[in-house]
Amino acid sequence: MRFLDQPDVLAPFVAGNRSRAFGAGLDPFAYERVTGTLRSLYDWPAAFRAEGDRLLSAAEEHAGRGRAVSAGAALRGAARWLHFSTLLPHPDRQATARAARAADRAMHRALALTEPSAERVEGASFAGWLRRPAGADASGGTADVAPAGGAVEGSAVAVRGGRGAAGEPVPVVVVVPGLDSAKEEFHAVADALLARGVAVCSVDGPGQGVMAAVRAPRADFPHVLGEVLDAVAARPGVDVSRAGVLGLSLGGYYASVSAAYEPRLRAAVAVSGPYRLDWDGLPLFVRDTLAGRCGSVAAAREFAGRVDLTEAAPRIDRPLLVVEGGTDAIPGVTRGAALAAAAPDATLLTVPHGDHLLGNCRPDWLPRTADWLADRLGASAVATAPRRPR
Repeated sequence: MRFLDQPDVLAPFVAGNRSRAFGAGLDPFAYERVTGTLRSLYDWPAAFRAEGDRLLSAAEEHAGRGRAVSAGAALRGAARWLHFSTLLPHPDRQATARAARAADRAMHRALALTEPSAERVEGASFAGWLRRPAGADASGGTADVAPAGGAVEGSAVAVRGGRGAAGEPVPVVVVVPGLDSAKEEFHAVADALLARGVAVCSVDGPGQGVMAAVRAPRADFPHVLGEVLDAVAARPGVDVSRAGVLGLSLGGYYASVSAAYEPRLRAAVAVSGPYRLDWDGLPLFVRDTLAGRCGSVAAAREFAGRVDLTEAAPRIDRPLLVVEGGTDAIPGVTRGAALAAAAPDATLLTVPHGDHLLGNCRPDWLPRTADWLADRLGASAVATAPRRPR
């Protein structure tokens, strides 16, 4: 029996993805409205695409009136909803691929309007966006800019790369999504790093986002990350000798195994990442999703068998932060505490009430995680104290 055909699966799936949706920036009231119309999980993709299309129409209206900021916000929202329409192992893989491409286009348009310095980076096994901190141009220069979210009267933020000298390139973090996620999902993670003076390259790797239709997942992810770093190294203003990686869910495995074998990485973060997978113990949703993205059940089983950090963990000789939610328990998944115990320079951050991806407790881990990475990569984002008006 397919996951989608199980009885009484709709309500648990909606509830189980609620904090993930909120953490990704979907409006909570819209999530309740959209999911409240569903009669079965087969309706999920079309309902979420319709909300994405509604925001695309709003973006067109804003753009037509010359309101670039509003248009950009609507496009970012559309990208989120279109991505969330692809979460299920739906049998219509072509519709899923079209939605992933639409999400990618929406994010492209959003960045073109609100962050024109963002650059497309892509290779044979990945596609993504390279974004630099505000005030750091493509040559690594700096400027004083207003804080994100609105300026406090009389205040400014000086965003500086490296040791703060003007013209120096900034460090970079590659953000890697998980099994059914994509680069359009983790806006808050990227924004937290950018605010701390770190460039961000958010990517879809094999089996993810726009790459899911053309590349199956790869357990040997260091090869993929190496391609990403090669591409980023060719862009001005970014220092790949101060590179980090942050992976979420299955991306946590990708980040960890890359930290063991990619020498250019200075630090790594695994959020809700697995230490090992046991195919026979995995939930049907995970097995169906893997089978769809790997191309067959046999290929999915082989891939799951290779997701095992037993040999790689002792080789991680650079700082590693393992972030876990205390309530995150997925059958067939050995959690990251085993990774933290095996890696020589690992720190374990557990949020007791956190769930998978910790979307229900973002303030409890994301600021600390972004600060941890920025410190280890030598970034500097200094906010001046507000000046009293005279």
